[in-house]
Formats: sequence, structure tokens, C-alpha cells
Amino acid sequence: MPKRTIAGDLPAPMLAKLQPEMPTGEGWTYEPKWDGFRTIVAVADDGSVRLASRDGRPLGRYFPEIVGAVEAAGEGSFVADGEIVRVADGSMEFDELQLRLHPAESRVNKLAGEIPVTLVLFDLLREGGGDLAGLSLAERRERLTALAGELGWAEAPGDLPSMPPPPVVLVAPWTGDIAVAQAWFDDEDGLGQDGVLAKRGNQPYLAGERGWVKVKHRRTLDAVIGGYRLSKSRDGVGALLLGLYDDAGTLHYVGHTSSFKAAERREMLTELRKLEGPSFETGRTPGGPSRWTAGRDLEWVAIEPVLVAEVTIDRMQYGRFRHAATFVRWRDDREPTSVRFEQLGVEPPTWPDADAAQ
Repeated sequence: MPKRTIAGDLPAPMLAKLQPEMPTGEGWTYEPKWDGFRTIVAVADDGSVRLASRDGRPLGRYFPEIVGAVEAAGEGSFVADGEIVRVADGSMEFDELQLRLHPAESRVNKLAGEIPVTLVLFDLLREGGGDLAGLSLAERRERLTALAGELGWAEAPGDLPSMPPPPVVLVAPWTGDIAVAQAWFDDEDGLGQDGVLAKRGNQPYLAGERGWVKVKHRRTLDAVIGGYRLSKSRDGVGALLLGLYDDAGTLHYVGHTSSFKAAERREMLTELRKLEGPSFETGRTPGGPSRWTAGRDLEWVAIEPVLVAEVTIDRMQYGRFRHAATFVRWRDDREPTSVRFEQLGVEPPTWPDADAAQ
């Protein structure tokens, strides 16, 4: 059963299922897929503001400028669904956004001034004590637009890179025009959105369910296997650690893939144990625990870089995969040292800058 509530009393975010192509036809509408932190915004009758992550963790302490902007907008209780993003110089910067999750209050306040963020709202779930989830998306959008107008919040421009500078609260643009949606997906202007969300205009808000459709950027490339992490049960491979060579012949860690069945994980572990040896030594390494990976086992085992796999990814950012890669097939025909950054048409970044964003 999908989780219906988070943080005790807030509706769980409605989710999207991944499809390779945008659905078309009567009733479909489209929005940019923002690359940030999914956020449920709740304003109580007394004016207090809560920001909750997708899994119910409190976000307000990390983004005081957004809490302040919502508090200053006016009176009236509501619950809205949205995304916190970092937009700088006409592009979304997820790594800068991650830097905002700092445990020290003094640092949080400093970063709020140095790396301000934007809150983009795209759905209204409650207003004035009334539950709006049963209304159609079209009706909820109308209510959100009206509420935003009362509070002085504008709609984000359809020309996404021209979004106003942060900190600011905006209402997400949407369209029923597939050509506009395709332009957002193609991202020719370079804001860096994560793809497109497709939603039916007559659909209610289904908390915790995958009732929307997401179409994300995917591209195929080859990567060298430089190590692995064990599964939780420790009887199989949890993830393969992927690398690319730079022009100097140094292997750099760029991401991981974990899209394997249980039997494959066990078989793979048997074979990989025979290959244990040095790999990511002088280049960028998978690293260890950080404030973003609390509670996760990040111990890894290096293997000799003799295996190559074809994977699909959505985006490279700061020299690594923005999300986990999807395994496609083994490439026994590729010489590992030929698997380089050049296949992406980009130069390897400077690693100190990339590592600082972890």
C-alpha cells in the first residue's frame, strides 16, 4: 500500500512513473520536471510554516529564506506541493542545493545569503482547512493561481532560464501544447530541468501513488567497472562502481548502477571477487560517508579495471552521474582504457570543486 501521509498529518506527495515518451492526446498537460528537493509546504492558522521532504523530513531549518518568504506573504492556512531548486545564472545547480543541508545553524544562515533558493509550487492540496485532493488537477491549479495572486507570487516564466533571481516563491508553468512540452524537454535554453511531467487535467491528487508520468533525459555510454558495494544481505553485489578515463589515463569514479536481480547479484559477486585489485587510486574515488549519505553503508571494494558495461544515464553534473545509471549490457569488445570522458563531448572537471559539493 502506498504511504498516504508524511510527518504525521501531511499528505504524501503524489508520484510519477517513468515512461520513455511523453503521452499525447486529449486531457494531457505538461510541466517541467524540476531538479531539486520535493517539498510539501504547510501553513497553519497561526501563520507558522513547515517544509517537509518527500519522506517527511523537516526542511525548514535549512531554508530560512523560503520560510520567511512564505510567512511574509500573508495570512491563511494551506498545504501545497512543490520543489525547492537552486537557480543561478540561468541554470539549475543541484550540487549547490545540496550544500544547503548543513547541520550548523550559523552555516545555514550564511548559506541562505550566499546560495539562496527558489520554491516552485505546482499543486494545492488544502486551503483554509478544506481538503482539495478530490478536485481535478485543473481546479487545483486554478485555486493555486488565485492563492498565489493574493500572496503576491508570480508564475514562473515559460522561458525557464529567465526565472527571477532567488529567493522567491513561484507557481510552476504548465501547458497543454505538446510542442511547448517538447521544447522544455529538449532544454535548448539550458536551464537543466530533469525532463517533463505529464498529468491529466481531470485527475484528483493521489497521495503516495504513481499517477503521473515522468519522461527523463536518457543517454547511453560505456563505463569501466572499478569496484563494487555489497548488498544489504552481503551475499551479493549491491552496486557496481563506474569510472571513465581522462586523457592522461587516470580512472575517475563517475557513478554507480544497481539494476540487477537477486540471482545476478550473487553470481556477479563470485566473479568480481576474483578481480579484486587497484582501480580508483589517483583519480576521483567513490568516497565514504557524508552528511548526504547518513545511515547508508558506503564501504566499497576495488577491482581491476578490466570490465566495461554499457549503461544509460540522465545527466552528467560536475563530472559524475546525477542519478544512478541503468545497466544495459556488458561490452566485452571494448578496451577499458579507451572508455573516456570524450564520448560525452565534455572535458573532465577539476576534482577539488566536484568533491567539495559532496
